[in-house]
Amino acid sequence: MIRPCRPDEFGAILEIINDAAQAYHGVIPEDRWHEPYMSPAELKEQIEKGVVFWGMELDGKLAGVMGIQPVQDVTLIRHAYVRTVFRNQGIGGSLLKHLRVSTARPILIGTWAAAVWAVAFYEKHGFRKVNPAEKDRLLKKYWSIPNRQVETSVVLADDNWFQPAAR
Repeated sequence: MIRPCRPDEFGAILEIINDAAQAYHGVIPEDRWHEPYMSPAELKEQIEKGVVFWGMELDGKLAGVMGIQPVQDVTLIRHAYVRTVFRNQGIGGSLLKHLRVSTARPILIGTWAAAVWAVAFYEKHGFRKVNPAEKDRLLKKYWSIPNRQVETSVVLADDNWFQPAAR
């Protein structure tokens, strides 16, 4: 069952993010890794900035979460994570499909360039990487991230983004 996450699930969302983000340890640049990967204060700030989390529930427990955030003229997919024990069961794909149909605006996704599994996941679901110059511009326009993260990230976009009228 896919549904909006409730305020009382803050701890579960944080737990899922930090569990799943362990996959980044030793993969992303060491200067961008920290424990925990996301702090409660950072998650609270993301929610306050408009990230709305959706979750997939299995056996009464959140198995994965994915955020969606309208920013200016686009929609961002943010913080897409599945509990390690539930990976490779279609949860991420189901969440992404659900969120994609909730907006008519172009969708952008930023992720670590070194997280090749994440890039492959989004490409499998129809997203394409934008060119490096466009990536830098988009990350600075739509995200609030440090320059070092801009340097080490990629941006993927849906077909709507690549339509001339979308930009």
